[in-house]
Amino acid sequence: MTTSVTSGTGGPTENSLRRALRRARDGVSLDVTEAAVLLQARGEHLEDLSASAARVRDAGLEAAGRPGVITYSKSVFVPLTRLCRDRCHYCTFVTVPGKLRRAGHGMFMSPDEVLDIARKGAAAGCKEALITLGDKPEDRWPEAREWLDAHGYDDTIAYVRAVSIRILEETGLLPHLNPGVMSWTDFQRLKPVAPSMGMMLETTATRLWSEPGGPHHGSPDKEPAVRLRVLEDAGRSSVPFTSGVLIGIGETYEERAESLFALRKVSRAHHGIQELIIQNFRAKPDTAMRGMPDAELDELVATVAVARLVLGPSACLQAPPNLVDSEYGRLIAAGIDDWGGVSPLTIDHVNPERPWPQIEELAEKSRAAGFELRERLCVYPEFVRRGEPWLDPRLRPHVAALADPETGLARPDALPGGLPWQEPDEAFTATGRTDLHRTIDTEGRSADRRDDFDEVYGDWEALREAAAPGMVPERIDTDVRAALRTAADDPTRLTDAEALALLHADGAALDALCRVADDVRKSAVGDDVTYIVTRNINFTNVCYTGCRFCAFAQRRTDADAYTLSLDQVADRAQQAWDVGAVEVCMQGGIHPDLPGTAYFDIAKAVKARVPGMHVHAFSPMEVVNGASRTGLSIREWLTAAKEAGLDTIPGTAAEILDDEVRWILTKGKLPAATWIEVVTTAHELGIRSSSTMMYGHVDQPRHWLGHLRTLADIQRRTGGFTEFVTLPFVHTNAPVYLAGIARPGPTVRDNRAVTAMARLLLHPHIPNIQTSWVKLGAEGAAEMLRSGANDLGGTLMEETISRMAGSSYGSYKSVKDLIAVAEAAGRPAKPRTTLYGEVPEERRRAAEASDGHLPELLPVLD
Repeated sequence: MTTSVTSGTGGPTENSLRRALRRARDGVSLDVTEAAVLLQARGEHLEDLSASAARVRDAGLEAAGRPGVITYSKSVFVPLTRLCRDRCHYCTFVTVPGKLRRAGHGMFMSPDEVLDIARKGAAAGCKEALITLGDKPEDRWPEAREWLDAHGYDDTIAYVRAVSIRILEETGLLPHLNPGVMSWTDFQRLKPVAPSMGMMLETTATRLWSEPGGPHHGSPDKEPAVRLRVLEDAGRSSVPFTSGVLIGIGETYEERAESLFALRKVSRAHHGIQELIIQNFRAKPDTAMRGMPDAELDELVATVAVARLVLGPSACLQAPPNLVDSEYGRLIAAGIDDWGGVSPLTIDHVNPERPWPQIEELAEKSRAAGFELRERLCVYPEFVRRGEPWLDPRLRPHVAALADPETGLARPDALPGGLPWQEPDEAFTATGRTDLHRTIDTEGRSADRRDDFDEVYGDWEALREAAAPGMVPERIDTDVRAALRTAADDPTRLTDAEALALLHADGAALDALCRVADDVRKSAVGDDVTYIVTRNINFTNVCYTGCRFCAFAQRRTDADAYTLSLDQVADRAQQAWDVGAVEVCMQGGIHPDLPGTAYFDIAKAVKARVPGMHVHAFSPMEVVNGASRTGLSIREWLTAAKEAGLDTIPGTAAEILDDEVRWILTKGKLPAATWIEVVTTAHELGIRSSSTMMYGHVDQPRHWLGHLRTLADIQRRTGGFTEFVTLPFVHTNAPVYLAGIARPGPTVRDNRAVTAMARLLLHPHIPNIQTSWVKLGAEGAAEMLRSGANDLGGTLMEETISRMAGSSYGSYKSVKDLIAVAEAAGRPAKPRTTLYGEVPEERRRAAEASDGHLPELLPVLD
């Protein structure tokens, strides 16, 4: 291994090493080059480096309230399957189906085999079940696929989830899951059944994966970019996550340093990495890397020390004690504060030749170094104390049974015992400010931001850095006049370059663009301006997803938080029907206490009270939430929702379908690919949806273009979108704006250009383009009707999402108000249904009779 900061002998120069050591002693932040130099410290220099790292560690333990404490987790190791689709050249954990058969084993451990280990662990006082397995074995081995099919599991993750529930219910051990690479959706499926998860980053050196002969060559799940995405998704999903590096597999010192800095970046962005493992390579017989030298102890000690300096005092660092030949004191001196999982019962199946040390020996060695050995749970104390959103409500009783509420560590006297894994009780008890739909217009919100503003959304400084490149305007050289000619002749022939030029149009060019769009609108749908008599019902605003644009979401303890009962939801639907509504649009926060079946109950409650009401409900984010909590696939969940009374879904939660922008706007919301999966699956099941785009925040016209192209492509395939809704960003109380990252919403130019280009780019696939009077007001909406829009949306009756964000245009428009907006644009108005059909005469009469005279519960603005 070499570094670019070298002397004639191949190591760092003495001056560069002394300078880096001095900066470490002074507590100055290191850069990658300095970290690479320090990784090569040896002898007295290594002792100096370790002393600096130990001081940082000690300061962190003092701040955490556990000075002089080093932790471990008493665990059992459950190798759920040793099949894997990867081919890591140093691994002896993984095997092949033939060897398993010859040894008398199944392709997976059976539930009884797993529970036998877990029960013995519980009897021995263990509190963690470490479930380790190969990556997606069913993708490589037909035998794995056959086993899963025979036992009724869609995939390996489904079996991991089922086994975890059995462990919780029958033994009380807490599952810590290591299933390899997971998708965002996988995290949603597993979070309710495991308080912590993990996956080693190992290295960010792509060449070790991409080049033949490399240790990870031929292993799709070892691509560094893929593994970094897993770490990001864990943080976005608020999953306490363990990761780390594997040293000595062929990486250079610079690459090793880069891996540590990559881990620091993820940790700072999401505050979700609970511990980092610094693991030294040990060559094993019968592997392709059996001839590689083991990583030396000095390498490990230096890496631990540099990791401590790079990650800082709050990081939790672990080095596996069974891989260091009793040299525990040097690791403690270098800055570790944890020994990881240690089992009195099971072997380390990844390193079977290296037995665990006795816990008494660990305690003695720790004590000799001046530290007290204390037991923790698989989920670290900080996350136990943080609670929501890091611990799912279904797991709180299991964690509370074993944790000391003061320290978050394991209670020494606690013995695991099985507890039911079930949905929280009384999910639909009315609580909080249930009149917010009305008083938001009269009294406003209690404060402009949540009390946990500085923590819940991630690291604001890291977000500023991430947002900056995407907000740089592009230079556009395409001839706008030529683009306008193409648009007027045939908008379906617009190239991306021409479309981008038009999205930047201003002045006379913008006026011309809007005229072209209005002409296309007239030829496509005529002059009628449509609207719908509908009521919004936001059944809860309790949400811990952490969307940075959302001012609606509240913690359950916030002054403005509320949850409606099922009767209150049904009451509001009944009132809406009484005044002529044909639809209720129902969405809510991702409340941690609501079971995945709650959405079915809501739809059933409305249909039972008002059988004729169209239920337009549940965003794709809510669909994924419901599916993950019930263990159903998205298709199965939507099928059940349809049977419960769901008619169509809103295409909200789209924001911008570009993850570059989404991960600035949101912390834990679904990725673009998952949004697309939900709406296309819904369309395939005959559940139509709207489509939306929220713009004017950290985006640019190139993002709008990509979003609109994506929607047009979906519509060509499914035909399931009923309309496209423009959603200008309301900035006033939006966290991402209050933090100084987003701009203050779109300009009038932006609104006109987006509306006009939506008409042109979605033609002829999505004929209905809706503008939002809630966000733009009556005059703004009328202007959009002259720019290509043909629909005004609904009367709403109540609207808390935009109003909580700071919209000043109220929550209700009467039919007469909407007709007046259409007339201001010089057009006639016409009521419609959700699917743009004719409104029954009885519904028209009811709406006309009640127009402007709504029941007291509904908010009415003069």
